[in-house]
Amino acid sequence: MTSTTRKAPRTLARCAQAAIGVAAVADAFRATALRNHRLHPSDPSPESGNASMVFVYLMTLAIVLFLMWLAESRSNAQLLSPQSSVPTPGWTIGAWFIPVVNLFAPRRSVLDIGRASSPSWEEKRGTTLVDLWWAAWIVHGLALVTANQVAPKSLALLVVAEASMIAAAVLLGLVIERITSLQSAALSTTVPAEPLPRT
Repeated sequence: MTSTTRKAPRTLARCAQAAIGVAAVADAFRATALRNHRLHPSDPSPESGNASMVFVYLMTLAIVLFLMWLAESRSNAQLLSPQSSVPTPGWTIGAWFIPVVNLFAPRRSVLDIGRASSPSWEEKRGTTLVDLWWAAWIVHGLALVTANQVAPKSLALLVVAEASMIAAAVLLGLVIERITSLQSAALSTTVPAEPLPRT
């Protein structure tokens, strides 16, 4: 490991974790307000619209901060392990926005970044954490689509969708923490300079 002035994006990680957590809570309020509006469509209360608007703003902020953290972490991972299979900058971000591809490619990118971040990456533990986060995120998406298309008034689907959303937010926060901590430790490691020969 060589000396470097780069640092793990710890502040960005904290901001992303906080934004993701707040967005997940806002989503629960939004979903509850939306279901109440569907159950009582004649109610003129603007609660549903306001909750949806606040959620969109918070989720947009969370996405931007997370992708900024992911891009910085990818750059660090490539620096730490130049020979590893780290995704390109464009693919790291772009894969999230390509239909169907975004069901599996982002998980692979995060795993590759984690593995390249440090030899201390514990394959089973690290992979399991990423897999649990991704599974919770997929369950949330499926429950949300099912609720909107099939049973928009279903309380059970609402609970599943929001519980999985909160679980995904917590697990993603742990994934961010794990990769950031590994990179912080790896980037702070330096090779001692060789002593100058005595004259």
